[in-house]
Amino acid sequence: MEDTKDNSRELSGQSEKRNPFDFALWKKAPKEHIMKWESPWSLGFPGWHLECTAMGRKYLGEEFDIHGGGMDLVFPHHDCEIAQSVGAYGKMPAKYWLHNNMITIEGRKMGKSYNNFITLTEMFSGTHHLLQKAYSPMTIRFFMLMAHYRSTLDFSNDALIAAEKGFNRLMEAKNKIASLPESKESSFDVKKMIEDALLAVVDDFNTPIAIANLFEITKHINSVSDKKETITKEDKAYLLEHFTAICEDILGLKDQEGGNNEEVIKGLMSLVLDMRKSAREQKDYATSDKIRDALKELGIEIKDSKDGVEWRLNK
Repeated sequence: MEDTKDNSRELSGQSEKRNPFDFALWKKAPKEHIMKWESPWSLGFPGWHLECTAMGRKYLGEEFDIHGGGMDLVFPHHDCEIAQSVGAYGKMPAKYWLHNNMITIEGRKMGKSYNNFITLTEMFSGTHHLLQKAYSPMTIRFFMLMAHYRSTLDFSNDALIAAEKGFNRLMEAKNKIASLPESKESSFDVKKMIEDALLAVVDDFNTPIAIANLFEITKHINSVSDKKETITKEDKAYLLEHFTAICEDILGLKDQEGGNNEEVIKGLMSLVLDMRKSAREQKDYATSDKIRDALKELGIEIKDSKDGVEWRLNK
C-alpha cells in the first residue's frame, strides 16, 4: 500500500470513493454495456474480478492449492481476489500463486502490430511466415518447459528445432529403458539422479533443471544400451518407473501418436499437389478442381500464388 501511487490516472467513479484504494465489487451497467445481469443492487456486472473470487469459491472451495496467471495479473486482478476472499471468508484463496512471464518472438514482444503474433494452430500447421515447418504439440510443450515459468519465453524457429531434437532424444531414451541389458552392479547412482530431478520439480517447479537432470540420465541410458556402462535389474525397474513418471505424469511429455506423421503428411501433400499441377498444365481443370474440392472437405485449404501453391490445415 505504501508503494502504490494515488491518482496516477483518471478513473470513472474515483471521486465517489471514501478511499482511493477502494474498488467496486459491483458496477451499474450503462445502456450500451454488453455485459449486464440482474442483481439486488442494479442491472450491472462484477467489478474488479469479483467473478474469479466467486467461481473459485463455487468450484474449488474457500481455499485451493494453486492459482495460475500471467505476471501482468498480479495487480489488480489477483490482489483484488485476495482482498475479497480474506474479507468474505477470512483466508487466502490459494496456497501457491504461479505467475508466468511474458512471451517474446525473436527477442521482441509478441503483438499483432509487430506482425509477429503466432497462434498454436499456426505452430501445429507451420503456416506462419516466421516458421520453417510445423511443430507437434509435444514439441511446443517441451519448448515451454525448457524455460522457467517466471522467465521470459522467447519463440524462434531455431529454438523450436532444438526443442524438437531434445524432445525426440528424451523419448528415445525413455523407450530404451525396458530393453537395457542387466548386470550385477550399476555404474551410476540411479536413485540419486532421479531424486535430483524431483527436487528441481518441487523447487518452484524448476522444469529447466529437472529436464537437465533427465538429459544427464539419458547419457547413462545410452551408455548402458551401448554396453559402456551397467545397471542392475532393481535399478532398471526403478529407473523405468520414475523416469517415465517424471516425463509423463509430471511434465506431461508423451510419445507422439502415430510416429512421425508430420513428415508423412508433408510427403503426401507434395504428391497430391504435383498431381494437381500436372492436371492444370494439361488443361484438365476438372481433375484439378476435384483435387482442390476433395482437400477442402478434409479441412485442407490450398492457395495458388505467383510463388507456387500454399496449403493450410484448417482443422
